[in-house]
Amino acid sequence: MALISLQEKQSVNRFALFDIGFRPFFFGAALFALITMGLWHLLFNHGWSAGALQASPVIWHAHEMIYGYSLAVIAGFLLTAVQNWTGIKTLKGGSLILLILIWLTGRIGFWLADSIPLMLLAAIDNLFILYLMVAIARPIISIRQWRQLPILIILILFLTGNIAFYAGLTGSLANGIHIGLYGGFYLILLLMLIISRRVMPMFITNGVADLQAAIKLTNRPWMDLSIIILFIAYALLDIFAGNNLLASLLAVILALLNGIRLAGWHVASIWKKPLLWVLYVAHIWLIIGFALKAASPVFNFSPMLAVHAFSVGGIGMLTLGMMSRVSLGHTGRNVFNPPINLNPLFMCMAAAAVTRVIFPILWEHQYSLWIGISQAFWCLAFALFLWRYTAILFRPRISPE
Repeated sequence: MALISLQEKQSVNRFALFDIGFRPFFFGAALFALITMGLWHLLFNHGWSAGALQASPVIWHAHEMIYGYSLAVIAGFLLTAVQNWTGIKTLKGGSLILLILIWLTGRIGFWLADSIPLMLLAAIDNLFILYLMVAIARPIISIRQWRQLPILIILILFLTGNIAFYAGLTGSLANGIHIGLYGGFYLILLLMLIISRRVMPMFITNGVADLQAAIKLTNRPWMDLSIIILFIAYALLDIFAGNNLLASLLAVILALLNGIRLAGWHVASIWKKPLLWVLYVAHIWLIIGFALKAASPVFNFSPMLAVHAFSVGGIGMLTLGMMSRVSLGHTGRNVFNPPINLNPLFMCMAAAAVTRVIFPILWEHQYSLWIGISQAFWCLAFALFLWRYTAILFRPRISPE
C-alpha cells in the first residue's frame, strides 16, 4: 500500500507540460500575450525605445499578435484536436519541445536585429509553421481523413502569408507586409468561423443540458457555406483592393448572416455558463467588426476600430475561452461545471474590447487613454489565466484518458 501511495504521489506531481500540444502552447501563448502587450504599452503610450527591433513597433505588434500569439494558440488546439480526430498521437516530449523552441526563437529574434540577420529570423519563423504543418499532416494523411484538408490548406496559407510578410520587410515584395499581416489576420478569422460551426452548437447543447433540457438549435447548412464563401471574397477584396464599396457590401451581408446564425444558437442558459458565454460574446464581436468595417467609409471611423473588434473582441475572447475549455477538458476536469470561477477572467477581456473599440467612438479625444486601459485589461485577463491554469497545464490529468 505504501508503494502504491508513493507511485500515485509521484504521478500527481509529475511534470506533464510536454505530454501533448495544448499544454506548452497555451501556457506560452498566454505568457507571450501578457509580456508583449506590456511591451506594446511601453512603446505606444510611453515612447519607449524599440532598441534592436527588426521592424517598426506597429508592424512588430501586428505581426506578433497574428503569427506569434494567435498561431501558438492554433498550434496547441490543432495538435490536440487532430490527435482526437485521428486517434494518432501528435508531437510530445522532445519533438514538442523542439517545436516550442523554434516558436520562441522567432519571438525573441524580433528583438535581436544586431545579432540575428532578418533572413535568418524569417527562416526560423517560417520553419515553425512548416514543422507544425508536417506534424498536423502526418496523422491526417496516414488514415486518409480528407475532410480535415481545409485545416492543412489554411496552414499552407499561413506559411505563404508569413513568407510574404518577410519578403515585404526585406524589400523583396511590394506590399508584402500588408499582404502578410492582413492575410494572416483573415486566416485566423476564417479558421474561427470554420471551427466554431463545428463545435459551438455541440458545446451549447451539451453545456446547458443540466439547466435547459431538450433544446433545439437552428443550423442552416446553406448559411454556413455562404458565410465561408462570402468571407473569403470579402477578405481577398479587403487585402488587394482596399475597403471599397463591394467589400463594404459583403461586410454588411456577413454581419447579417452571422447575426441570424448566432440568434439560432441562443438559449438563455448560456449566460450562466462562462465557458459558453465567452464564446458567444466572441461571435458578437465578429458581427460588430463586420458592421464597423461597413460603416467606416460612411462615418469616417478609423479602420483600426474594426480590426480591434475582430482581434481583441473576437479572437481575444475566443482564444481565451477555447484555451480555458480545452485545458479543463483534456486534463480530466468537468467543463460543464468548471471548478474555478472564470467570469472575472473573461470579463477582463470583454472590458479590453469595449475600451479599445467602443469608447474611442464615444470619446475620441481620449483615444490614447482608452488604448492604455484596454492594454491593462488584456494583461489582467492573461495574468488571471496563468494564475488559474499554470498548475493545470504543468500537472498530469486527474483522470485516465
